Amino acid sequence: MRGKKGKQPKATAEKTALTRRDFLRGAGVAVSGGMLAGNAVIATASPAPATEILGPGAVPITLRINGAAQKLSVEPRVTLLDALRNDLDITGAKRVCDRGTCGACTMIMDGNAVYSCSVLAIEAQGHDITTIESLAHAGHLHPVMTAFVTNDAQQCGFCTPGFMMACKAFLDKHPHPTMDQINEGLGGNICRCGTYHGLRQAALDASKAMKA
Repeated sequence: MRGKKGKQPKATAEKTALTRRDFLRGAGVAVSGGMLAGNAVIATASPAPATEILGPGAVPITLRINGAAQKLSVEPRVTLLDALRNDLDITGAKRVCDRGTCGACTMIMDGNAVYSCSVLAIEAQGHDITTIESLAHAGHLHPVMTAFVTNDAQQCGFCTPGFMMACKAFLDKHPHPTMDQINEGLGGNICRCGTYHGLRQAALDASKAMKA
C-alpha cells in the first residue's frame, strides 16, 4: 500500500533497500570468491612443457624414399617435393600448380597418394615414401607404366608421373575397379592436355594386368 504522493511506506522501502544491499553484498562475495578461486587454479597449474623450436635454419632429417634412408638438411619450411627435387635429385614428380590442386607432384606415402607440394619434408620423416622412380626395375616397367604407353595416356608429360602414382595408389586399394570408380579415384589429378580417355583406359588395363 502506498502512502502520500505515491511513496512506498517506510517499512516496505527499508525492506527493499535491505534486499538490494544484501544482493550487492552477495554478488561482491561471489565475484571475489571466483577471482580467488581462479588465482588458486592459476597458481597451482603446472607449466606447459617446453616445445622444441626448429629453424629457421636448416636442420638434419632422414627420409625413407623408395625403401632407402636418405639423410639431408633442409629448412623446416621446405616441402617434400622441393627436398627431393633440389637436395636428392629425385625429379620425377613435377611442380606445376604448387598449390595442391593439380596432382602433378603426387607421391605415395604409407600407401596413400599425397600432394608432395603440400607436405613438409620434416613432417614426412618416419613414413614410407614411394616415387615414380621406383616403378621400373631392371628395365621392366610396372603394369601401370605399360598401360599408359599402350593407351597413349600422356602428351606433354608434366602430369604423367603424378597420374601414374595416383593410379597405382588407387589400384592397390581397389584391384577390381569399374570405370566410374576410376573416374572418382583419379579425380584429384588434372591433365591440361585432356588425355582423360587414355588415362582412364590405362588404369582399367593396368588393373587387369596387376591381377594377372
